[in-house]
Amino acid sequence: MPASKVKAFLDEHGVKYLTLRHSPAYTAQEIAASAHVPGKEMAKTVMVKLDGRMAMAVLPASYRVDFGTLATASGCDKAELASEAEFRDLFPECELGAMPPFGNLYDMEVFTAKRLAEDEEIAFNAGTHRELIRMRYEDFARLVRPRVVTFAL
Repeated sequence: MPASKVKAFLDEHGVKYLTLRHSPAYTAQEIAASAHVPGKEMAKTVMVKLDGRMAMAVLPASYRVDFGTLATASGCDKAELASEAEFRDLFPECELGAMPPFGNLYDMEVFTAKRLAEDEEIAFNAGTHRELIRMRYEDFARLVRPRVVTFAL
């Protein structure tokens, strides 16, 4: 099961979470609707390249990445969207595009939109297009230690 890596990590750290199954959905907004999760609490993971190195940008489902602002906030010269071909092999246990926002488990930096950090709870893909994990944002921040910046529109 694709979510086993994240679930094992959460269990190991004593984090309470809820697993939600939903009908197959592929965009963050479709997933939020299908799972009855408020869009502002649905965290989507966008794979980006910052001066060529892979990183995760995590933001609410209804927002989009402002690459210029992300470049400035991350201290790099160039921030751009990574192609599926560039990150496909980094998450072998996950369905393409359904990776959870735990960059720390994959040796990559995570940037979280300030707006998402204001939520009490977040939900995110658990490695498939049919399953979510919902947990307290505070626990996510403690475990992942993302850089919280303003980069989402």
